[in-house]
Amino acid sequence: MSLDWVLGAVVIAGAFFVLGLAGFGNGLVALAFLPLVMSPVAAIVLLTVYTVLATIVIFLPLRRDFDPAGLPALLLGSVLGTPLGVWVLAALPASTLTRLIGLVLLAVVALEWLGLYPTRLPGRGWALGAGVAAGLLGAGVGTPGPPVVLYTASQGWSARTIKANLQAFFLVNQAVIMIGYWWAGLLTTEVWRYAAVFLVPATLGLLLGMALFARVDQARFRRIVFAILFASGLLLVVRG
Repeated sequence: MSLDWVLGAVVIAGAFFVLGLAGFGNGLVALAFLPLVMSPVAAIVLLTVYTVLATIVIFLPLRRDFDPAGLPALLLGSVLGTPLGVWVLAALPASTLTRLIGLVLLAVVALEWLGLYPTRLPGRGWALGAGVAAGLLGAGVGTPGPPVVLYTASQGWSARTIKANLQAFFLVNQAVIMIGYWWAGLLTTEVWRYAAVFLVPATLGLLLGMALFARVDQARFRRIVFAILFASGLLLVVRG
């Protein structure tokens, strides 16, 4: 058992614990450390493979709480925003955009903690806007989650519905991305080897997070969501 495997296992278990608990955030946790034990490209592709599988596992026990009302607009917005994200990636330094996203997240969390973040943003326009932002950020810096999380947090849904809807969005989003990786030849033997080697810690972390979620009430879940967004924003600002 090498030190690299131990570090990778701890990081992946922690990342998928966060995903199992909150329904998002595994990429930001894992990508802060996984490039220490494997190439950044292998880390990103590996997380996509795991996330497609994990979203299915998380969604199944929550399927009765799924509310599809905003999903078509979110997905449409994501498709529309992706080309803009590609253009932004080509036009701006990635570190500049990453830090800007981090600052926006910190500002949003500050509004929540000050009691100023809206508890309800009705209408499909907000879903479309969140989807566009997710497509832009996903293509630009590989972080589509925050806009969708912020949208779901302002719909008055239960914690279970928020988590179910996030999984439905990420399943489609990540599956399409994985198809793109396959097309580009990025699903390499190395990635599948890592997928086999780290499957147990990823599974254990995910199941532990899901078990803890069952014990979390609505108010505490919202606090957890915004705490993870704060940590994500801080990490993006520092890492750039």
